[in-house]
Amino acid sequence: MAAESGKIARSNDRGSPRRTTSARSARQRPVDPQAAVAVESARALQAWFNTPGNARALPWRDRPAGERDAYVVLVAEAMLQQTQVSRIADRLPKFLARFPTVSRLAAASQDDVLAEWSGLGYYRRARNLHAAARMVVDSHGGELPNDVESLRSLPGVGRYTAGAIASLAFDKHEPIVDGNVARVLLRLHGKKAASDDRAAQAWLWEQSTNLVRAAKRPGVVNEAIMELGATVCLPAPAAPRCERCPLASLCVARAQGTTARIPTVKSRSARKALYASTLLVRRRDGALLVEQRPGGGMWSCMWQAVTVERHDRHATAHELSVETGTRIAADTPDERFIHRTTHRDVHFEVWTGVPGRAKSPRPRRGEWVDPRRLSELALSNAQRRILFRDAGLFHELGPLSPRPR
Repeated sequence: MAAESGKIARSNDRGSPRRTTSARSARQRPVDPQAAVAVESARALQAWFNTPGNARALPWRDRPAGERDAYVVLVAEAMLQQTQVSRIADRLPKFLARFPTVSRLAAASQDDVLAEWSGLGYYRRARNLHAAARMVVDSHGGELPNDVESLRSLPGVGRYTAGAIASLAFDKHEPIVDGNVARVLLRLHGKKAASDDRAAQAWLWEQSTNLVRAAKRPGVVNEAIMELGATVCLPAPAAPRCERCPLASLCVARAQGTTARIPTVKSRSARKALYASTLLVRRRDGALLVEQRPGGGMWSCMWQAVTVERHDRHATAHELSVETGTRIAADTPDERFIHRTTHRDVHFEVWTGVPGRAKSPRPRRGEWVDPRRLSELALSNAQRRILFRDAGLFHELGPLSPRPR
């Protein structure tokens, strides 16, 4: 028995060093550096965003991130695409007052939605938003779904918007990548790439996924990194405010002095030219001649002064007169200007016309509208500039018809 006991004791003695070595190896096992950065970044972003004075007070931030009305998030994100935050802060409350629920938006006509959107530009967003509201009512019982797969089935809702709704409204661990997020992540990791590069996009979504999965409050962290990019990690040529950044100690670009070169310059496609000859015609009683554009294409279904468009040149005064059945009042246009859209430079010439003397009150193109009705019509910024040229007319229309920017 003593011998057996000795054997057991020696066996235990030999086993102890093995266990000690195993524990030491576990402690020395290298940690994934990207995972560690994600954990530290999520913690720092959440603390920074929750510190008073760091996040802007905006109308869609009426509740904490992760607890918001999904419909409000949907509308806000649709408006924020390609539009300055300062403009949305003013327009979002008005839009929500007109269409306070997804059901009210779905029940509205497209013309009413476009009219309320008028002046914000990129009108496909409004049409998609309207179609999405109708799908939510028809297919989801009037409640926005909380999973990204269902959200991405809605018109106009891509990967970013689906992630924003899922995280900001439902606190789901879903990633987001927009221009601000891309800039922060590229600089944080010191990656020299254009944010729209296909390979960089895959990498950005991977990093965003790591970040949001490391977050205790994914909605807060997603909004924090967007806010950081918008207010602190500024794009060139502005200098980033690194002294205010909660990620400064982790930022590779800052350590290497490469923030001004990250992201690299985006590739840009050649812009196309479009020549728009517009006729401003006023009847003796003050009515203006306007027409509705066809569905599809630029400014689909929106209203405008009668306009002839060409891709090679402007229409002549004679061609305008024949096309519209009006007499041109001058030999040269009253105004020329260029309106830039995402992919086009639209060259406008504005002419003044005189109504034809035919007995029929119906014009060859368009229809007569009382100027006070213009605030009810969906107008592009370019057409607002044309139709609101008369300062007296602008004051008559009142606050619903702001001057174009």
